[in-house]
Amino acid sequence: MTEKKKVRKEEILKKLREIDEAVSIIEEKLPQNFEDFSHLGLVKDGIYKKIEFAIENVIDICSIINTDLSLGVPADDEGIIKNIETNKILSKKLIEKIEEMKGFRNILVHRYGKIEDEIAFETLQNNLADFQLFKKEVLKFLENKKSRKSL
Repeated sequence: MTEKKKVRKEEILKKLREIDEAVSIIEEKLPQNFEDFSHLGLVKDGIYKKIEFAIENVIDICSIINTDLSLGVPADDEGIIKNIETNKILSKKLIEKIEEMKGFRNILVHRYGKIEDEIAFETLQNNLADFQLFKKEVLKFLENKKSRKSL
């Protein structure tokens, strides 16, 4: 008898909602130009914390999928992402974007030197849509999982 592997769909959906909320706040507060961004003070710090939170949720969702589908025991976040890629859960294009997110998160969390606000601003302006791509692919995965009942 084949063992059914259940994915914690509700937990994933909750984290997707949290990502949506964080990105919405960032979009609302993110000015159109770097000059304004550079003078935001505490608001800029809040934007950094919200993007960090959103990226953490992306990694958490990948971790949930990795664990629930028993894709392997990773040593770290990179291992989780590699397992997701190897098992073709998400597209190669999205995997690359997740790796970029993770790198950006590491800069924010560990503050390697001082955060380059101009690079961070450009990254935010150019990559916020990646979260919608992530959401779309995860929802597609969940829908396919539901229709197949097991993987």
